[in-house]
Amino acid sequence: MESRRSRGLARFSRQVHALFLKNLSFQRRNARTNAAIAAFPVLLCVLLVSIQHVVDSELERPPFRCGCAGADQCGIQHSTPIQALACAVPVPPRWPALLQVPATEARALTRLRPRPCKAPENCPATVLLTGQNRLLAQGLGSLLFPPLPPQYARRMPGAAAAASNSSDYLDLFSAVVPGSSSLPAHVLFIEPGLVPEETLYLLQPNCWSETRNISAHFDGIPIESELQCVQALSSWCDNSSVINRQMFMGYKGGDRRRRSNEFLAGYDFLDTSKRRFHVYVWYNSSFSRDNGHHSMTVLRVSRLVNMASTAYLNLLLKGGTTEMRLEFLKEMPKAAIKMRLDLTTLLDALFFTWTVQLLLPVMLTYLVYEKQQRLRLMMKMHGLKDAPYWLISYAYFLALSAAYMAFFTISGSIIGLDIFRLNSYGIQSLFYFVCINLQIVLAFLLATFFSSVRTASVIGYMYVFGSSLLGEALLKVFIEDATFPRRWLVAMELVPGFSLYRGIYELAEYAAAGRNMGKPGMRWGDMDDPVNGMRGVLVVMSVEWIVLLLVAFLLDRRPAWQPLFLFGFLSTKHSSPSERQKKESRRVHVYGTKPDVSLERKVVRRLLKDMDMGDMIICNNLKKVYPGKNGNPDKHAVRGLSLALRKGQCFGMLGPNGAGKTSFINMMIGLVKPTYGTAYVHGMDLRTEMNEIYTSIGVCPQHDLLWEPLTGREHLMFYGRMKNLTGAALTQAVEDSLKSVNLFHSGFGDKSVSKYSGGMKRRLSVAVALIGSPKVVYMDEPSTGLDSRSRSDLWSIIRRAKKDCTIILTTHSMEEAEQLCDRIGIFINGSFHCIGTPKELKARYGGTRILTITTSPEHEEAVELIVSRLAPGYSRIYSVSGTQKFALPRREVGLGCVFGAVEVARREFPVLGWGVADATLEDVFVRVAKEARAFHVLS
Repeated sequence: MESRRSRGLARFSRQVHALFLKNLSFQRRNARTNAAIAAFPVLLCVLLVSIQHVVDSELERPPFRCGCAGADQCGIQHSTPIQALACAVPVPPRWPALLQVPATEARALTRLRPRPCKAPENCPATVLLTGQNRLLAQGLGSLLFPPLPPQYARRMPGAAAAASNSSDYLDLFSAVVPGSSSLPAHVLFIEPGLVPEETLYLLQPNCWSETRNISAHFDGIPIESELQCVQALSSWCDNSSVINRQMFMGYKGGDRRRRSNEFLAGYDFLDTSKRRFHVYVWYNSSFSRDNGHHSMTVLRVSRLVNMASTAYLNLLLKGGTTEMRLEFLKEMPKAAIKMRLDLTTLLDALFFTWTVQLLLPVMLTYLVYEKQQRLRLMMKMHGLKDAPYWLISYAYFLALSAAYMAFFTISGSIIGLDIFRLNSYGIQSLFYFVCINLQIVLAFLLATFFSSVRTASVIGYMYVFGSSLLGEALLKVFIEDATFPRRWLVAMELVPGFSLYRGIYELAEYAAAGRNMGKPGMRWGDMDDPVNGMRGVLVVMSVEWIVLLLVAFLLDRRPAWQPLFLFGFLSTKHSSPSERQKKESRRVHVYGTKPDVSLERKVVRRLLKDMDMGDMIICNNLKKVYPGKNGNPDKHAVRGLSLALRKGQCFGMLGPNGAGKTSFINMMIGLVKPTYGTAYVHGMDLRTEMNEIYTSIGVCPQHDLLWEPLTGREHLMFYGRMKNLTGAALTQAVEDSLKSVNLFHSGFGDKSVSKYSGGMKRRLSVAVALIGSPKVVYMDEPSTGLDSRSRSDLWSIIRRAKKDCTIILTTHSMEEAEQLCDRIGIFINGSFHCIGTPKELKARYGGTRILTITTSPEHEEAVELIVSRLAPGYSRIYSVSGTQKFALPRREVGLGCVFGAVEVARREFPVLGWGVADATLEDVFVRVAKEARAFHVLS
């Protein structure tokens, strides 16, 4: 007992040390990739600085700088609307209040058949009316657009009118309804409707046909523009719903075949009477050539309200001379503003959320890659526990993420990003620390649901961009809506991408307030502010970090706990326990009738009774059943397997694909648990002492599971440490292993595996399985895909190794089985059909001698007659041009009889050639497989 536990299982600390050194070598060879990932924020910040420098240089040029006509003539009056934003305006000009008028091609002609205007010149503009008193509402509608006063009417028919200042035009425009199809500016330092490129409209009940030119100075600013008359109409609607629908048609653009279908405005005079003035005003907030939303059209609403007020006043006075004038609109004074690119405003929370989350797909693909390439499975087969793997992987991701965020924060502060520079670095450090830990845990959680790197990468990037965009489009609206319930906001922040967006949004808001109002940004004291959501975000992310860490760890250890599996389990049908037990007992009884298989069961029972399990592998009635789904029967992968193997034996398992060989190996190496029965490896129970068993076994899987960047020596050093080898013993074991597989003297032991040929990789896989002198080695088709030379070298390695251990080998090569195996078991449909040495199997199940004889074609019948006399139970395998091949039952004929029959034939006619041979192992396998298949069909 002490001898088999002398080396013991590698402790947690040694497994961590082995995995750390392996990952250190792996990451050292991927240093460029890691450096590029960590330096990406720095490169991004350098790019942003370059863009800001170029844009700021362009904004200093005349097209954007406050214009100057001469050395002493600078200011807004000499600027374009774009330049006006950079000009100082101590006394803003007075601009006439204009009405937003749809463009000519977008105006709806009538309400009943709304259609765009197709006239090449001008088209009327329509106002929609409704109210409880139709007569009163229609009367008000007729007064909405007063005609041109007589004193101006006498002047306007002239060819062109000019004025030295704006007072005449302000009087004119306050007495009538002026309008423009150009969008208002965000500020009124310049009125776009009065620039030469735009047309100024005068809405009248009746219009002249000519276009007039106006020229005036509005508070010292010279303005020249065209003045065009537009006929204004009113249309009655039965109720406000009709107005709302018609206005919405203009907002949506109407029919796809036309650009728009817009009405001027809508009025609902409600219960207006001579004693009460009550009106609702509809206006289109999307007046633009591309139907995009433009919130500043509210600046045009003042004229709509003035029109209704003036109409009501004139209705009451019945043509009186009293007026309610709206003369002009005026902005507050402003100082000169240097135009520059504001990165903090341009790069809002969406950009920073996207940048921080870019590490998630990197970590996710790394984890899924090791699963897809089965590298983690290989480490697990050599005893690696989940805790060391998580610890080292988590530490690597944490170091990479910390470097990533540190570079991002430092470089952002250096270039002057206020979100980093103004806010407390302590708050930022805590927030980003919790954030990257939650992101790492999320990567581990998502990795449990993927087995393809490509799929994981696509889903990862979809999550990064999708959560960021939804945060900008959805979460931001709810954050700024004070009426939205806070509990629902917290529920939305349970999505890690949303909580990250919320935290960055708060940092950005405090940075903007600090920049615009001179405040210091977010400080620890601001966390108590009920409007500040940073405290809640930190609490949600911290709790979620811990919860998801536990969930991800459990799902990683128990894949059957995954929700998708659970849903599949609930929606499928399984065989009942009684039916399963009945089928199991019947099948085991039938397959147990083979004499050699029954003898093996008796040997196993005797060894277990005598407790003689030292230096042996004993499998006692091992079964593996996969429950059937959707009404299908249960899958019996392994059916009551019993086997006893001693040290120094190489046992070969032959069988077709799907026979259950891999399921048996997976049970023996602890990847799956037996449904029934157990096995003992040198006295250790498979069910309870798998940790100790790992120190005594080696595994060579069917496909080479190797890290391409690592060398052969580094592979063996890692797996040697997993077998608890240290110091000089480890170094010597690695060198011996390299020598045994001919990788030491050639120098390939210190070259990366990516430079190995297929045969060299296979030899390295065998060396990995044999490192540390394991007592039991499992090899799953070790020579698959090798050439003859490499296969011969591999067989030599296995022959030398089996002297000190027990080898269980699965193969499809009969030659390999005969060359290496001391005993062979033919495994079909989950159970052994025969067990014995190659000679015993050929003698027991071969059953025939193969006689091949060649004569002239005319003597074929004579040859067959002689063979029939020799062995009445013969069968002719084939006959081609005088060459015939016969199968002779061994029980009917001996070798002496065969020689005698050939001599008789040679005396009667010429025999060109002949030969006799016993059945091969391949013949045995084919015969047993056919019998098993026939019996399976009958049963």
